[in-house]
Order: sequence, then structure tokens, then C-alpha cells
Amino acid sequence: MSHLEAFVKVGSHRLLGFAFANADLLLEIAPAGEIAFAIGAGEALSGSAEVQLIGRAWRDFILPLDQPMIEAMFDGLTAGQRSGPVLVRLAGDTEGPSRAAALSAFRLPENDGAISCALARASAEAAEASGRLLDRESFEVLASALMETARSTGQELELALVELAGLTAAREKTLPADRGAFDARLTGVLRAEAHAGQAAAELGDDRFALVRNRGEAAEALVRRIAKLLEAGLDARVAATADVIPLKGETDPRRALRALRYSLDTFLRDGVSGTAAASLSDALGKAMQRTLSEVGALGEAIRERKFRLVFQPVVRLKDGGLHHHETLVRFGEEESPFPRIRMAEEMDLIEPLDLAILEQAIQTLAKDPELKLAVNVSGRTIMSPAFVESACRLIKAHPKIKGRLLFELTESAAIEDLRLADRHLQVLRGEGCQICLDDFGAGAASLAYLQQLGLDIVKIDGRYIRDLQVGGREATFVKHLVKMCGELGIRTLAEMVETQAAEDAVRAAGVDLAQGWRYGAAADIPGPPIGIKGRSGIRPALSR
Repeated sequence: MSHLEAFVKVGSHRLLGFAFANADLLLEIAPAGEIAFAIGAGEALSGSAEVQLIGRAWRDFILPLDQPMIEAMFDGLTAGQRSGPVLVRLAGDTEGPSRAAALSAFRLPENDGAISCALARASAEAAEASGRLLDRESFEVLASALMETARSTGQELELALVELAGLTAAREKTLPADRGAFDARLTGVLRAEAHAGQAAAELGDDRFALVRNRGEAAEALVRRIAKLLEAGLDARVAATADVIPLKGETDPRRALRALRYSLDTFLRDGVSGTAAASLSDALGKAMQRTLSEVGALGEAIRERKFRLVFQPVVRLKDGGLHHHETLVRFGEEESPFPRIRMAEEMDLIEPLDLAILEQAIQTLAKDPELKLAVNVSGRTIMSPAFVESACRLIKAHPKIKGRLLFELTESAAIEDLRLADRHLQVLRGEGCQICLDDFGAGAASLAYLQQLGLDIVKIDGRYIRDLQVGGREATFVKHLVKMCGELGIRTLAEMVETQAAEDAVRAAGVDLAQGWRYGAAADIPGPPIGIKGRSGIRPALSR
């Protein structure tokens, strides 16, 4: 029997379901879970002809990592409802190429509980990100990319902020042997609701974020999630959600800022019940909530209501002091990170960097033996006004020449490396050295080494922590040190806390070191000290 004859023999209710399916393969899944009907490019997608799929369980057709998502998709379908598409990896010949498909599911009325599925070929690489919930950083990247695509295609998406109160308690009541299955179920349920089965993130504190297609009320979403999660649980999970349409922002930077503020607010306050009408609205509400904090930060910058602390950096060849890194503290806060992030988001980072520079230069002018490094944001270094102000300050204090370093932080990626380098070279022309902070993490990359004139590269602390045990991190550090040496750039290891860590970085050929072994950040710059046996003590927070 030909494909056409087989297709004609199916009932009109099936034809109705498939009429608008732009698919390569059509399947019908019986209530017991076996494939009852198949037509299309079965061999191209699975390695088996469609007639060989009939009678097999649908799970034999999908890789295990994606099965919880498909199971949740099927279980959540009501009569007349469609779900998907989601990206799935397909099982087949293990020696053949990887296969993937975009799968949509329909539960048609008058079809005795069967589920109709339409599968279209998809890139296997695109599906590789599936199988897990994203962390926040990865989610922000993916959500930003989806927003950019939606702006050009007219697709309507929304951000769903889902709170699952009682989830942690429910998980703790689950037997340890069953927790893996519980976690897989949770991941599958959330992925089934997310765009392409991929745009779902775990934020912590029983809170999750999804990007999904618009069109369904938040109440329907939370009812389905709660129903799917409560199956087999001894404790109730109460699901609530806010949804924010991802529209109204044509500027990608403002859109990302609004997304971050929405996530920050959700993590702090949970579901509010008064969702924003758009990302622009979300950003406006977030700005209103933080105006008092921003005002306080602006006042702290204008009135210099912060203090500087200084952490020693030593030469490894002789243990002598090389310079101190200048760090900022607000009040009694241990970590300045929340204020730094706010300064960057609210465009206050340049005046903050300049205020810190002014204070540091005054400190240098009082002590002719002192040498200081001050941090400058990737955003700030792009500003001609900052460079002009810095040069004026340096020229006004000629005795500090040769004793000031600028440490370029990568909290914000540098978009124009050529412009940044021109500004850095102006500062070098005033007798300052340039250090690149946290190489190997975040935005910093080999492109920075290629295009920026640098004197020192600070190696990110995560590599230093793992350097002692060898492996990939040790290889990375050794090759970086060699490459920097060939470029005439010195290397600086941060988070050196113990004698063993010092021995490891010295053996790797690193030139300078900083960390608790030589002293914590202090209000008065002092000589380095040897701190033996201090493993497990966290290094001073940098900025």
C-alpha cells in the first residue's frame, strides 16, 4: 500500500489534525504509548522505515534525556489542544549521524485518547542544548537571542516567572532513590512549557523562568504545571506565575536590562500578582522601585561616601611587594558587587570609577613609595571624557608618574576593542601600566590579548584554585603564561591562599600573586605577610 493510500485510509479526524502540519513524519500514539500509525520520512529521521515504527513504544523513538519532556507534553494535553514544537533528539542507528526533530503534539477530539504528532527535521546541533534547565546567565543569553529573532519575525513571546512553593519540601519527602526521577520529571514539565523545549531556567528558591509563545493565560499554565508535578508526590506544590510580554523594546541593550531587572525583582519578591504589560513596563516598575537606591548610590559617589581598601600584590621571584590593588567598600558592606552592578545598569559606573581614581591619586600623592592599581570598567574605558579627566588628574600630580596602574575589569564586555586600546594607550603614555582583570572568565578572551596593549594579565581565580591538582586548568595556565611571556606581558595569579597554591603558580611561571596568603584588603596599604595554613579561607572580594 502506498503512502497516499495509507493516508486516505485514516479517518477524517486524523486528516483534520494533520491538515496544517508542515511535517516530515506523522505519528499517532495510542493511549498505551505505542506508535499506532506512521507516515512520512521515518527512515530519514529514525533510521527505520515508518512501517517498522508501528507497534513500538514512542520512548524507543526519543533519546532518554528528552523523554520526560515529551511525557509531560503528552500528559498535559487536553482534548482539542496542541503543544510544541519542541526540539528533541531521536533514537536510531547509534553509528549513524545524530538526528533531531521539532515535535508538535495534538490531542484530537473523537480520537479515543490517541495523540497525533508531527515531526519536522531540525538541526542536531540546535537540539544539543536540550535535556536540562539553564542557569540564569545562559537563560539571559538565550532569551535575548529569542527576543531579537522575534522582533524581526513578528513572533509573539512572553516571559513566564513561575514560583513552585513547596517544591523543595516535596523533593525532600521523596525517597533518595526516586529523586533522580523526580528531578527529571520537573525538568521535563518545565521544558515542555518553554519555547522549543529549551528556554527554561532554574533561578533558585523554587523559582523558575520560561520563555514561551504567547496565547495562553498564566492560570492555565500554572494549573497544568501543578497537576503534572503533584502526580505521585506526598506534598502539595502550589504553582503561581506572572507573565510579561516580550515586546515594547526595540533597543537590545534596554531589553536585556529589563529582562535582568524582571528576574532580579522576581527572585527578591516572588510572584507579585501584578505582572507588567511589557518589558518596557517591567523596566519602568523596576526603575521606580530602585530610585531610592540609585539616589543613595549617586549621593555616595558625589559626596565620596565610600572608602578604599588596599590588597597587596607580590613578586613571586623574591616575595617583595609589587603594588596594591585598590578596592571600594560602601558602608559596612563586605561585597561591593550589588552596588557595582547597579552603577553599571544605571549608567553610574563612569562617575564611580572617576571618583575612585581621584581618591586613589590623593592616596598616592601622600606616599611616594606607594604603587596602586585602580579598577576601570569596560564601559568606562570607552568614554573619551573619562580618559581626559584621568589625564588631567595624573598631570596635576606629576610625582605619581609610574606608580599608577589601571586594571580593566570585564564586568561589561568591550564592544570596540580598537577604541578601547586607543584610550588605554593614552593612559600608558602618561606613565600608567594596564592590567587585564580575570582573564579566562566572562568577556575576556584571546581577542583582548591580540588587540589591547597590555602590561599585566590577571588570571581568573578559578584556574588558580584548580591549578594544584593539574588537569586542563594547569595546562591552560601554563600555555597562557608562555604566550604572555612571548608577548612581553607579565602574569598575575589571584586567589593565592596557601603555600601549595603559591608553589603551583610559581612552578607554572607566573610573575605576580595576590590573595589571602599575602594579606587581606586593609584600610591602610601595608607590606605583604605570609599566611600559612589558611586553606579554605575565602579571598578578599575584588573590584
